[in-house]
Amino acid sequence: MEEKVNVWKANLTNGLILALAGVAFSLVMYFLDLTLNKTAGYINVPIQLILLYFLLKSYRDNSMHGQITYGQSVGAGVVIFVYASIIMAIYTYLLYTVIDPGLISKQMAMTEELMTKKGAPQAAIDTSMAFTAKIMKPAIIAPISIISTVFFGLIYSLLVSIFIKKEGNPLIDVPVN
Repeated sequence: MEEKVNVWKANLTNGLILALAGVAFSLVMYFLDLTLNKTAGYINVPIQLILLYFLLKSYRDNSMHGQITYGQSVGAGVVIFVYASIIMAIYTYLLYTVIDPGLISKQMAMTEELMTKKGAPQAAIDTSMAFTAKIMKPAIIAPISIISTVFFGLIYSLLVSIFIKKEGNPLIDVPVN
């Protein structure tokens, strides 16, 4: 009888790798003063997709004996993002409370400026800024970042798993799990 692979245990290292890459990218953006630059932030998407591809390929080849179904690959990708999201949430909390406590006020000022440039009425700006001030707290941002990171991790995993799945011939090969 074949041993069943624990997807959580097998992908802990992969989650740490993805998280460290995310923290490193965020720190580079911070030190280059590009934290509030939305366009520069989009660079992270292809980095995460490429990294996820190699992490899932490593999982398939090293833990799954070279074969993985689409569903197993998606599940492993989500597990990787769960680990990464927890570490990234801790980093986010530290960023807003220890590294740069004034970053939230910078983001709020930028948001208000954008709304003013778009010609929003002052009453709408005031209402929006009051609501934003209530939710822009590190203790709220960090848990929300876990949910959003896992959600985008699911989307990325659905996409990348198309290229990772590798199933053998069911008439010849013995099933892995």
